[in-house]
Amino acid sequence: MELAKSYRYEMDLAFFIVRIGMSKKEFDLLTEKEKMFIRKEHENKFLHDTTWLRNAALNAIGNANRKKGKKFIDLFAKKAHKVDKDYNHDAVKNVLEIEKKKGKSWVEKIFKANGVKNPQKGGK
Repeated sequence: MELAKSYRYEMDLAFFIVRIGMSKKEFDLLTEKEKMFIRKEHENKFLHDTTWLRNAALNAIGNANRKKGKKFIDLFAKKAHKVDKDYNHDAVKNVLEIEKKKGKSWVEKIFKANGVKNPQKGGK
């Protein structure tokens, strides 16, 4: 333990040069607190990267061993985007105002432009 204490500067210098890509001059300008935070952030990045690698490997193994005809498991699950409620509320309000002024002919125009038959009530 005492041997490690006597080489603490050299050990830190080697870590920052090799792992972080810092020069000796830049290393000497850092305070101990800054070095501590950089080490912690490097550790967090390492954990994050290894977790993603583990997840990718487990996903690949699961997909390789899946039963025939079963869907692939996505590595990145699709998440619904958060809705801007104010924007949607304003959009609905604007559409209702336009419908009051001009009627619902705009819906028929969209169906006609896309070559789709205008649906009737009751599914006919």
